[in-house]
Amino acid sequence: MTEQLQQARDDLEEAAKSAGDDDIREDIRETTDAFADYVMGETQPDHAILDERLNTLRQVRERADGNTEAKVESAIESVEDYREGIEQA
Repeated sequence: MTEQLQQARDDLEEAAKSAGDDDIREDIRETTDAFADYVMGETQPDHAILDERLNTLRQVRERADGNTEAKVESAIESVEDYREGIEQA
């Protein structure tokens, strides 16, 4: 299942590169770093953590445009797919 988080991380790295706004770039990088921790570490995010990350990404998507918006949307879809596969507490 971590493939989805890795894909989201890859999409967000591309989104950060194309972002023209420093605030958007910072929000993307913060989320990218969190996903890197989930992919590389032993900690698995739960629904609440993923909801928080998805909320941030949805807000970023609203402020972004072009390739940045498309990559953020792709990351959101990957995280949502991952989220569907984990059990709720």
